Order: sequence, then structure tokens, then C-alpha cells
Amino acid sequence: MIVCSCNVIMRKEIEEAIVGLLEEDAWRLITPGTVYHALKKRGRCCGCFPNVISVIVETTERYHRERATPDEKIVPFIARIREEHERCETARMIARKARLRRTAA
Repeated sequence: MIVCSCNVIMRKEIEEAIVGLLEEDAWRLITPGTVYHALKKRGRCCGCFPNVISVIVETTERYHRERATPDEKIVPFIARIREEHERCETARMIARKARLRRTAA
């Protein structure tokens, strides 16, 4: 499944990049930017970033569960990723509304 149509990046490629990053540091906070950097790509329209963040959350959680990481370590870490995702989404929506207001004026 294609996640990023601008760069034609498949979900499997994103998952592999995330696992590679987690192999380097299992507790790093992975962002779409770090994934794209690992893939030697750049976000263009960045419309895929919310989906990339969902893949990051799912892959990170699966990575830790497969390694039998205790829930008391996984849950706060995944919650931190989700909070960052929500913060980014809020900022994106605010920016979008501001852009729409500017074009309407």
C-alpha cells in the first residue's frame, strides 16, 4: 500500500525504516522527518504525515511487543508518541484554517 504518493513510498518501506531506527535506539522518538531522512526522501506536500505517524505508532508498539518489553515501559512510550501526533495534528489544523482565511480574504 502506498502511504506517500509524492515520493511513492510503500508502507512496508516505512515499517522497515522504523525498525531500523528502533534497532539503533529502541527508545528514540521517531517522527515522519526521521523516517523520511532514513529513506533519503523529503516530505513534499506532507499530507501523508498523519498516516506515517500512525504507521510509526503501530510499528513501534509491535516492535516492543515482539521483544517482550514490559507493558509498564511500552504504554507510556506509545502514549508519548500519540501525544506528539495529536500536537502536530492540532498545529496542522490551525495552520490550515489560517491559510483558508488568508485565501478567502
